[in-house]
Amino acid sequence: MKDGLVPGAQSTVSTLVTETMVAKLGGQKIHPVLATAQMIEWMEWAGRSLILPYLEPDEDAVGYAVDIVHLAPTLVGERFSATAAFRGLEKNRILTDVTAENSRGLIGRGTFVQVLVPKDALQRRLRELGRKAQTAEESPPHAD
Repeated sequence: MKDGLVPGAQSTVSTLVTETMVAKLGGQKIHPVLATAQMIEWMEWAGRSLILPYLEPDEDAVGYAVDIVHLAPTLVGERFSATAAFRGLEKNRILTDVTAENSRGLIGRGTFVQVLVPKDALQRRLRELGRKAQTAEESPPHAD
């Protein structure tokens, strides 16, 4: 990673909650509020946005761990923001504290960890997985 990312540095992203972002299971709406998974996605985006300027051309980062609590609802039509604050680097793990807020206050908090990886190694691994998936699709089903 490039120098300059210091503990406490932050990145914030925000959006308006739409019908496509509500809590659903099996495609059926459960509650007309921001889904926890959607809130986490925006928290991850804030974390990714935070580190992008500091990645070397031969580096990338992948999500590794999330530990999030969803504290309060956000209705369709309301805005919310997600913020990631850099806590530190432990070996190749990028640690961030994340929060989400709407106009009434805090709606979520936790941690998001990304792993710094060589870009070429990641691309090789993804190609390998793609080949395995394609081979599995082309194999005839086994008789039981």
